Amino acid sequence: MKTLASIFATAVAAVALAVPAHAQQLAPSPTIDAIKARGFVQCGANGTVAGFGLPNAQGVWSGLDVDVCRAVAAAVLGDASKVRYTALTAQQRFTALQSGEVDLLVRNTTWTLSRDVSLGLTFTGVNFYDGQGFIVKKSAGIKSAKELDGATICVQPGTTTELNLADYFRANKLKFTPVVIERLEENIAAYLAGRCDSFTTDVSGLASIRASNVPVPADHVILPEVISKEPLGPSVRKGDQRWADVVRWTFYAMLDAEELGLTSANIDSMLSSTNPAIQRFVGATGGFGAMMGLDNKWSYNIIKQVGNYAESYQRNIVPLGIERGVNRLWTQGGLMYNPPIR
Repeated sequence: MKTLASIFATAVAAVALAVPAHAQQLAPSPTIDAIKARGFVQCGANGTVAGFGLPNAQGVWSGLDVDVCRAVAAAVLGDASKVRYTALTAQQRFTALQSGEVDLLVRNTTWTLSRDVSLGLTFTGVNFYDGQGFIVKKSAGIKSAKELDGATICVQPGTTTELNLADYFRANKLKFTPVVIERLEENIAAYLAGRCDSFTTDVSGLASIRASNVPVPADHVILPEVISKEPLGPSVRKGDQRWADVVRWTFYAMLDAEELGLTSANIDSMLSSTNPAIQRFVGATGGFGAMMGLDNKWSYNIIKQVGNYAESYQRNIVPLGIERGVNRLWTQGGLMYNPPIR
């Protein structure tokens, strides 16, 4: 026989389950409040790497990372153009985020244990899986990174690149002389001037440099070795969980849209779809935007104004000559896999 206490507990539990998640009180978000008050997202970006984050001569930014910033603005403010960018070096980026100078950092930044637990940052996902490599002049005749014994190598400080470089040469019992230069453009100039035999950074960065920063791309070779794992992704300050959720699910929405076949060109025609997953995505059912304090068309706005992940990749990365590779969706043999929006 049930006791009065157990009957009461069951009734309370039933009431709690009946309350929609979005009807519960939202956690405060000082970051979202500040963004709405000022009317734009302040995004920490690269400023020197084509394909990821670079302004053109008119000051218009583009890139895979930039598209994440634009997507966040579309989700929060309903307008992907409401972003201002702060160009940050590798040395400046974490301080800028920690101090509140920027709302989020989307700048070719590797998610590592030490950064995740000791810098006051929360990584919200991986928008590009990469790895570190080396570029050399074709005239040097070097075919492998293991032929760089005794070489002088340009590298940026305050990066996983600098640490991986030392680890790789130590593990392979090779010697090298580092030329440590903070700014990317100065590293490239030093490499081209012959101050170093090679320059090392993420393979995507090397492809960007070869495509955009050297006089004759065919005169430079990216060596075949990939010496590290570099999961690159957005990060926010710890302590604002709702803001972290918004940034995380903004990128997941771009992946989910690709998987569902939703694009900037066809999403309007899909508003009347009877597919339950698409109905949830476009905000017709579920109320998922309200759960985060956003308009229920938050994900529709992202895709209509920015596009899905494939569109962003095609626009920004394919021109660099980088295959989609492990950055394909999981359904195509890649690593890109998002939790369901439901």
